[in-house]
Amino acid sequence: MKQKHGRWYTAVQALGTRLLRSRSLTATLAALTSLLAGCSELVLFNPKGPVGEIERFIILTAFALMLVVVLPVIAMAIWFTRRYRIGGGKEHEYLPKWSYSRNIELAIWVIPAVIVTALVALIWNSTYRLDPYTPIESTAKPVIIEAVSLDWKWLFIYPEENIAVVNELVFPTGVPLAFRLTSDTVMTSFFIPQLGSQIYAMAGMQTQLHLLAHNPGSYFGQNQQFSGTGYAHMTFEALATSSEEYSAWLDKLRQSPEALDLGRYEKLAKPTSGYPVTYFSSVTTDLFNLIIGKHCPKHEPEDSPGPPADPEYRSRAMRGEYGFKP
Repeated sequence: MKQKHGRWYTAVQALGTRLLRSRSLTATLAALTSLLAGCSELVLFNPKGPVGEIERFIILTAFALMLVVVLPVIAMAIWFTRRYRIGGGKEHEYLPKWSYSRNIELAIWVIPAVIVTALVALIWNSTYRLDPYTPIESTAKPVIIEAVSLDWKWLFIYPEENIAVVNELVFPTGVPLAFRLTSDTVMTSFFIPQLGSQIYAMAGMQTQLHLLAHNPGSYFGQNQQFSGTGYAHMTFEALATSSEEYSAWLDKLRQSPEALDLGRYEKLAKPTSGYPVTYFSSVTTDLFNLIIGKHCPKHEPEDSPGPPADPEYRSRAMRGEYGFKP
């Protein structure tokens, strides 16, 4: 029996070794190669703005620092398995009474300490550099955009232009974007992966985000926070254009026959999935702050870049008309 067991064990071991050296290894390398080749398609690693570039650097740096730990562990796991295998010889003998090694002691304390220190420095520095409330330094005047998340669509208000659009975000290349965000539904998350940070939009309050696009193009935007049955379709197209194209787009939008007054907004806010891109050539004054006030009656609006709020509209809205219930 012992002899048969030994032959069986040897045969299986030999078979495993051959597979490891041939097909399995080839398949593994092929899979890794295909994954690396696909990295160019990952939008998170193909940023088009300064915020996205810094975030990519942080991700890759943190990954490289973790590899300093992971790769030696994998290598030692393979080496130990082979070195201390059964029948490895006396020179590879297991020493159960071994108790101390200065080199190992230094390695297990110094290397993690260095990695943690590097990560702390990276996080500390990037936390301030990527503060979403900090404006991006530029000689160009920022474009102010008020973003409102609805079920299940995005409303973008351009207060300085007194226009609005649903599910389409257009802006000039090389110009900072100053977002003010809120929600007229549950909490959502505004994210354009190639431009930078995601940030939450919540009912009754305002958050801020500053982005910039270096290159013209069409970028994918979405809500990354599950918010109900239409969540998967709560996406939008972010178009970075030249200044001339942006001006032409504004002129086109101003020709729209639709106006976003409180009555039209009430219809827009109803839950709908797959809502088409819709242009509004005018917007009720201070609509963004009125939306916040629906969920936070004591909300005191910040200085609006648009004209002063119409007292009659605000009074009617706060009395509960048009669905604005305090």
